[in-house]
Amino acid sequence: MELRHLRYFVAVAEERHFGRAAARLHIAQPPLSQQIKALEAELGVQLLRRTTRKVDLTDAGAAYLERVRPLLVGVDDAGFEARSVAAGTIGRLTIGCVGSATYSLLPRLVRGLASELPGIDFAFQGEMLVPDQVRSLAAGTIDVALLRPPIHDASLTVEVLRHDRLVVALATDHPLATREGLTVADLEGNELVVHTERRGAVMHNVVVELCRAAGFEPRFRAEVSETSTLLTLVAGGLGVAIVPEPVTSLTLAGVTYLPLAGDKTVPLAVAHRADRHELHLHRALESVRRLAASS
Repeated sequence: MELRHLRYFVAVAEERHFGRAAARLHIAQPPLSQQIKALEAELGVQLLRRTTRKVDLTDAGAAYLERVRPLLVGVDDAGFEARSVAAGTIGRLTIGCVGSATYSLLPRLVRGLASELPGIDFAFQGEMLVPDQVRSLAAGTIDVALLRPPIHDASLTVEVLRHDRLVVALATDHPLATREGLTVADLEGNELVVHTERRGAVMHNVVVELCRAAGFEPRFRAEVSETSTLLTLVAGGLGVAIVPEPVTSLTLAGVTYLPLAGDKTVPLAVAHRADRHELHLHRALESVRRLAASS
């Protein structure tokens, strides 16, 4: 028995006429009749009751038709899915975002990826620190990471998408908040709120290096994991913070952002496991590059 035998039977059962079924299948009528007889012989039952004017289903034929139809639909669906997977138009991907990308780029990604790749099911994890992203990529719990280099892991492919300028976040009633801009040296003597060193936050080292280059040792009032928590503490007057400019997308009452003088920037990169070659993953990476460049 072959799939074509089942398709032949369904065509005759639906048309109730060998001539019309043969025309629908684009084959001659005699071979069609022979194939149906061979199917009946293999099953050991009569499926069709033939007269000179029409064809009717036997009770066995009606039962067989009811079971065969979903089988053929399943086969057709499986073929469509296989072709779609091969073309990279369907699949499932989870994207993990570092804090600043969570509030700036992530909303654009959600809309853009849904529009450009509607057949791919995307999930998102925000407010991830870089070490957590690297571990999640290795474990396969996320497929793509938007993160801040440096990354020292040869198993990952890392591509810088853009460079973001730095700004200072401070409470609206802070004495420095009336300035048009600040230098790092202006922050000497102020307590800082920073992403946690204990969990390997990239921005922690960036802030330390900036302060030391300006001639002073930073004083940290609080170290946090989430950018939203960092800004909440800034709004409460606990300290000031140096953050990538995309963080300004997260507006919070009581927080003022001021540009930071100098040309210091931090890179934003996209990373994935180097051994991942699925076409739908690389189609998503193309969209992420485009959306990140235009945001």
